[in-house]
Amino acid sequence: MLAGPAQAGAARGGSSACYATGGGALEICRSADEAEGVFAVPPPCRFVHDVQILRLKDTGPPGPLQVIYRAEPPRGGGRRGEDSCPSDLRASDPAAGGAVRIGRQIEALATILPPTDPRFWSEGLKGDGSARAEQPRRRSRAGRQARREARRAAREARQGDRTSEKMTFRAQAPTPEDDPSGNAMMVAGRDWAGDPYYAILATATEPSGEGGRRRVLVQARTYDFQSLDLRVESDPGTAWQPFGPPPAEEKGRRRGRARPAAKPAPVLDENGKPIVGNCAAPDLEARGLTGSISVVDRLYHYFYTDVLPADCGAPRSKRRMALYLRTSRDPLAERAWSAPVTLIESLPAETEIRVAKARGMDRWAVAYSCSRPVTVSGGPVADICLHYTSDLSPGSITALTLYSEPIAAGHSTAYLGLRSGGDALGRFTRDGFGWMTDRYGNLDAPTIYPDKGGFLTWLDRRAPRIDGSDASSLYGRPVFWATWSVRPRAAQP
Repeated sequence: MLAGPAQAGAARGGSSACYATGGGALEICRSADEAEGVFAVPPPCRFVHDVQILRLKDTGPPGPLQVIYRAEPPRGGGRRGEDSCPSDLRASDPAAGGAVRIGRQIEALATILPPTDPRFWSEGLKGDGSARAEQPRRRSRAGRQARREARRAAREARQGDRTSEKMTFRAQAPTPEDDPSGNAMMVAGRDWAGDPYYAILATATEPSGEGGRRRVLVQARTYDFQSLDLRVESDPGTAWQPFGPPPAEEKGRRRGRARPAAKPAPVLDENGKPIVGNCAAPDLEARGLTGSISVVDRLYHYFYTDVLPADCGAPRSKRRMALYLRTSRDPLAERAWSAPVTLIESLPAETEIRVAKARGMDRWAVAYSCSRPVTVSGGPVADICLHYTSDLSPGSITALTLYSEPIAAGHSTAYLGLRSGGDALGRFTRDGFGWMTDRYGNLDAPTIYPDKGGFLTWLDRRAPRIDGSDASSLYGRPVFWATWSVRPRAAQP
């Protein structure tokens, strides 16, 4: 039997599920009744992960909340459309790429995924880096009826509020079963200077000169969460190009004479160099650039993990990773980001990390993938670990000890003790995790949890699918949510 929070706390040496952090000044606690539950259960041929919930400045449309998450892309062709899928569809199917979807939520629905019916198809990013338009497809009568019922239910739940707008942005090559990585990060632009746009950074892949593929950072922007522009290559430099179908004058052209779509431009650093992953890898093994953005004192901090250059040639399970930081004063500028600064080296392979300014504190909160120690009853079990720093300096992150020795095992005593998910044998995964932030990427929580340190979501690929089958380790898997509490250690009775 797996250790519950109280048992986990005992394994850490205390009577409650708390552990010290923040340079010893704080403790993170999760009691047996800590809030936790199901965030979304996608249909059998859809998936959800890397959920970021963003609180906007305005409570009315398009606020108060926008949710951005990775999901399956639109499936082209066929009369059955989005309402059905091949019975043998698996996450490793080369036709099953990744997309980014964005939708509105009201505060009362903070733990319910917005409807996934897009209002329009917009341009996507193919695996070769070129853009193309996704065209609407004919849908079956049953599918149309199901969609009408879903929209009606959503409207009723929102008490008359209008249905969420959606956009689709293919930001990743086909996603294999063991790779839910790659993500999109949304943050407000310089609204204090009158900039109305929100910036979206997303990871894509492109062919590498030395063979294989390499992660690359691409960029989009939106001001109303309905229309979206992609930064594309231009001469000279780059330009913003609206997503969507081709112009009206091009619709009558023959396919062979159609104007070629512009290529999405990689995000550049201050020296004009594209921001790409350290290592090229075969097919779907490319890693790097997955992370988060947090704005402090009008400075944008982009934290991300990547494979150490020295380990590019190592087996995938042996490729150590590092945590990097880039900063910017304007994420929508053409040469926006500083050169990378290495914060932590020699992290375990496949490590995922999210960093954000802590809620109500001048500290960083650092969430990362981990396993519970072997000394815990039922361990080691996959979990999500969390630490707070002593201040907001980058060095305070470097000073953290994230893992116990041997580091390659990925064990840590700073685990949250998450309970939801798992299969009948007590096995769990905690993949593609994200959290709720304000518009500047700093930690926030739903108003019903005013005293919590944050609101976290994750994907469990071992939890039962909605149809009860085990056909894929990604599609149809539930996404869970949880909160945590953090307090000064002196407040402990």
